[in-house]
Formats: sequence, structure tokens, C-alpha cells
Amino acid sequence: QVQLVESGGGLVQPGGSLRLSCAASGYPFAEYAMTWYRQPPGKEREAVAVISVTGVSTNYADSVKGRFVISRDNAKNTVYLQMDSLKPEDTAVYYCGVLGYWGQGTQVTVSS
Repeated sequence: QVQLVESGGGLVQPGGSLRLSCAASGYPFAEYAMTWYRQPPGKEREAVAVISVTGVSTNYADSVKGRFVISRDNAKNTVYLQMDSLKPEDTAVYYCGVLGYWGQGTQVTVSS
């Protein structure tokens, strides 16, 4: 079955950086676009970045555009989210998603 395992979250100061990873298995990874989502405390889950099957095409939520970069390594069945210039409002549980599945998420907390 589809399995998605996120990692790389943590506590970081405003202006800092984190790199999230999502290891996928149980389906043909290279045949599907991948999406990073986040769910801030008390709010609904939202999509923040999506990447095409080849990685050539990407799209971002306006709130993260210019600060986050999504990438993928089809040889490793892994998708990444590089997050720079982090703000307190980026605090959330971050998930990767595909085919209606999500992983367990990884907590990102931006605080001084």
C-alpha cells in the first residue's frame, strides 16, 4: 500500500531554514505529481507546493512563494521541501500527499 514518511521538521528561529523529506513507497513514484501540505494549529490543511512527475514544473502557494522550493529525486522515491526565511506563521504540521494519502506529518515550529 501507499506509504509516505515525512522527516526533517523541528524548532527553528525566524529567518532560519529547514529541509523536509518525504520517502514514498507502494506505488510508481515517478508517475505521479507530489504535493506538500501543511496544517497550522487550529486551521485546515492547505497545499503549499506541488511538483510535476519530472520535476520541471512546480507551483507554490502565494504565502511561501520565493521562500520554499520543492524538488524530487525519482531514483530515491523522495520529495523534498527546502524552506528558507521561515516565519512564525509557517508553524504547522507538514505532510506530503499523493493519491489521497498523507504521511504522519512532521512538525515545524518557527519561534524565537
